[in-house]
Amino acid sequence: MTHVLLSQTRSFLTYTGIETYLLFSKGIDLPGFACFPLLETEDGKRVLRQIYSRQLLISSSLGLGAILEAPTWAAHRGRGGPLGYSPQQLHSLNIEGVALIEEIRDAYLVENNNDRWNVPCLLSANVGPFGDAYAPGNQLSEAEADEFHAEQMVAFSQTNADLVTAYTLTYPAEATGIVRAAQALDIPVVISFTVDTNGHLPSGVSLYDAVAEVDEKTGSYASYFMVNCAHPDHFGDVLRDLPCPRRLKGIVANASRCSHAELDNAEVLDSGDPNELAQQLSAFKLANDSITVLGGCCGTDMSHLIDIGMRMRSIDQSR
Repeated sequence: MTHVLLSQTRSFLTYTGIETYLLFSKGIDLPGFACFPLLETEDGKRVLRQIYSRQLLISSSLGLGAILEAPTWAAHRGRGGPLGYSPQQLHSLNIEGVALIEEIRDAYLVENNNDRWNVPCLLSANVGPFGDAYAPGNQLSEAEADEFHAEQMVAFSQTNADLVTAYTLTYPAEATGIVRAAQALDIPVVISFTVDTNGHLPSGVSLYDAVAEVDEKTGSYASYFMVNCAHPDHFGDVLRDLPCPRRLKGIVANASRCSHAELDNAEVLDSGDPNELAQQLSAFKLANDSITVLGGCCGTDMSHLIDIGMRMRSIDQSR
């Protein structure tokens, strides 16, 4: 469970760049930027298994924990509905998404006789925002977000997920609703905000104010907070000056320095410099020993994870 993650002194490696990897590197069409439809075919599940198994291999070979993110970021009415999926279909696919990563984890442990895995591998049920992950248009109220995201939470409560992680959130009201929906079902939840090039959420709210507001309105129920889907250059100064550093435990960064608008219009993948990205992320970890989770988001692949993981291991071994 999440308390295991929070009590660990070693680091956890995670990966949320699966959509851009599939689109640009594998040439797989993802209508609505959704990868959950891959769960419907054997070929789709084979591709997902390859990615998750590679992530596990990297983590275990470096002695790091792993967080597997279910391919369910877009498996809700806001994105799945326009693709023609009914609420009942989405409910089943959310359950199947968590079951897939559980199957991959368990098979990996059996194949390796459990002897190389000495830190936890956590199953995270991945949740995305109601609307655009880069430009919040019609924003949900806290109550509306609670009701909307409760549908996925109910599905996840029927799985063996260790936690729910809500990624790429752009304003605090939706994050508050997500936390309340998880709290109602006693599910551990993590909130991850994205930021623009100025270090503020796309809604204009500062990262500190967003974290403070969600904590104030939910009794600090969220296990911790993260930043994702932005390059370290965009939030470095903000993190260094964050008044609540111990509430921030994860950074899952983009490879590219491009703005969200530029990424939306990109026709080719900007994979950046994996070694430089790893250096920047490790600098945050060195400066704040509360940071436990690092990983790659848009534009990253396994080469980025390897470089990030190697630096994480070096820091852990030095402490």
